[in-house]
Amino acid sequence: MKIDIVTIFPEMFQGPFGESIIKRAIEKELVEIKIHDLRNWSSDKRRTVDSSPYGGGAGMVMRVDIIDKAVTDLKREKSRVVLLDTKGQVFKQQKAKELAQVEQLILIAGHYEGVDHRIHEQVADEVISIGEFVLTGGELPAMVVVDSVVRLIPGVLGNQESLAEESYNQEGVVEYPQYTRPEEYKGWKVPEILLSGDHKKIREWRKKKY
Repeated sequence: MKIDIVTIFPEMFQGPFGESIIKRAIEKELVEIKIHDLRNWSSDKRRTVDSSPYGGGAGMVMRVDIIDKAVTDLKREKSRVVLLDTKGQVFKQQKAKELAQVEQLILIAGHYEGVDHRIHEQVADEVISIGEFVLTGGELPAMVVVDSVVRLIPGVLGNQESLAEESYNQEGVVEYPQYTRPEEYKGWKVPEILLSGDHKKIREWRKKKY
């Protein structure tokens, strides 16, 4: 799988993508992630990517022509272009599963007061939000989407069976409670059923806890 991220702050991705599961997935060549500076598609000396909104208003809006040029250059035959924006559909696990199946995922991280709405209408295949709250830009949402998607790629996780029982594998279902050593701490005890060794009863208990 190939993931291309278009942003004006490429350095923000170095830490999150240089550690843990994503780092290992890249090293194992299970996923290729490229971060692209949108300013590379700007044509003026100041590398401008935004402008004031028509009709007036606070802040600046990212330009449709520059984003479209970037996406056009990056697109392959089978690509899914996703804009991260507060106006989008709320991101859920089922969407992560869907995106994990595509050959190339292009993520557009908006910033400032947002992007020219023609990006919504003409450039992006879909618009995704990670929740009903406002962030300074689409970089953090892009990281969230990538983390959620990459871990679903076959071979990325050491134990693929863990995907079957984890939260939201089924719509609206969260994973059962987990406990480990010590058995008792400050009077807080592990449920007796988990110490019984009766795997049938343990499975039944876990089903009730979903």
